[in-house]
Amino acid sequence: MENFNFYSPTEFVFGKGRENEVGFYVRKHGGTKVLIHYGGGSAVRSGLIDKVRASLDAEGIGYCELGGVQPNPRDTLVYKGIDLCKAEGVDLILAVGGGSVIDSAKAIAIGVLYDGDFWDHYCGKAEVKQALPVGVILTIAAAGSEGSPDTVITKEDGMLKRGAGSDLLRARFSILDPELTQTLPAYQTACGATDIMAHVFERYFTNTPEVEVTDRLCEAVLLTMIKETPRVIADPDNYDARANIMWAGMVAHNNIVGVGRQQDWNSHGIEHELSGLYDVAHGAGLAVIMPAWMEYVHKHDVMRFCQMAVRVFGCHMNFADPEATAMEGIRRFRSFLHSIGMPINFAELGAKEEDIPVMVEKLGIGSGKRAGFMELSAEDVTEIYRIAAHASL
Repeated sequence: MENFNFYSPTEFVFGKGRENEVGFYVRKHGGTKVLIHYGGGSAVRSGLIDKVRASLDAEGIGYCELGGVQPNPRDTLVYKGIDLCKAEGVDLILAVGGGSVIDSAKAIAIGVLYDGDFWDHYCGKAEVKQALPVGVILTIAAAGSEGSPDTVITKEDGMLKRGAGSDLLRARFSILDPELTQTLPAYQTACGATDIMAHVFERYFTNTPEVEVTDRLCEAVLLTMIKETPRVIADPDNYDARANIMWAGMVAHNNIVGVGRQQDWNSHGIEHELSGLYDVAHGAGLAVIMPAWMEYVHKHDVMRFCQMAVRVFGCHMNFADPEATAMEGIRRFRSFLHSIGMPINFAELGAKEEDIPVMVEKLGIGSGKRAGFMELSAEDVTEIYRIAAHASL
C-alpha cells in the first residue's frame, strides 16, 4: 500500500424527507445568500424546488435561481452562473440534481472567486486555490460528485469534455434522500449504476500490491450494485435497494475505496471523448468503453482480472488457463450491463466507427502515452475504440 492523505469533510444527511432541512444546513455551513442550481423541469414539477424555497425562507436565507443544466454540463451556463453569483452576492451554491448539476455548481464556485476564465482550471492552466462552498440535494445516484473533489465540464466550442479537482470542491453538506430517485426512468437508473461501477473499477485495476482492504471494499460495492440494480429496475419504488445504491454511489467516488493504490482513469478519459462528441449519457458510454478497455489490457495482469472474475462475478478459477477465467469475467460484466438495458457497442450507442480518429486526436496523446494500469498510446486507444465498436455478447 502506498502513502496517502485522505480528507473527506462533507456532512452527509441521509434519509427520507431530509431535503426539507436544507435551510438549516445552509445556515450551519455559513450560507446567507444561495444560488439554487438545477437541471431541467423535473425538480420544479416534482415540487422539490418549492420545498427548497420554503426551507430557505424559514431560515431567512436569500436566494436566486439558475436552472437549465444539461447532461454533460456546458461551460456557457457556468459563465451565466458566475455572473449571476457576482451580481447577487451569493456565498453558497446549492446544487439540486445529479452529477451534471453538481459539477456545474462546482465550476461556478471556482469561477466566482477567480479573476480569469474558470476554464483555466479544466485545461491545466490553473489549480483551484479557492472556491465558494457548495451544498447538494442529490436526485440521481451515479456520478458520486456529492462526495468527491471532482467536476467535469464540456466546452461547447469544440465539445471538449475536461475535468478539474480539488478538496476545496468537496460539498460542505450533501442531502441524500433515496425517495428522490424513485421517479427516474429505468435507463437513467442503469446509466447511474454503470457509472458507479466504473468509478470502482478505475480504482480496482491497479499495479499497487498488497491492497487487500481496498480490494475487498471495491468488491463489496460492486457486489451491491450487481444485486440492487436489477431490483430497482424491476421495482422503481424499492426504497431499500435505492438507499443501498445511493450510498454505494457516494462510497464509490469519495475515494475511500481508492486510497493507497495507483488508480486508472483511462476508461473515463476515453469515454469523455465519446460523450463529448455524441452527447450521450456518460454511463451509457462507459458501458461500451469499460469492457472494451478490459479486453484490451487484461493480459497486463491476468491474475487481477481473474480475481475480479472469481470474487465479483462468481466465475470458477481455471488454473490451467487463467486467461479464460479473466475473459469470462469480462463477458459476465458486459452481459450484466446488457441485462440492465445498457448498450454494448457503437451501433447501440449511436456512435460511428469512422469518428474514432477524431476522438483519439481530442484525447491529445500525440506520440506519448496515457499513464495508468497499462500505459496507452494513441494506437492502443484506437484499438480500444474498435473493440467497443464491434462488441457483442
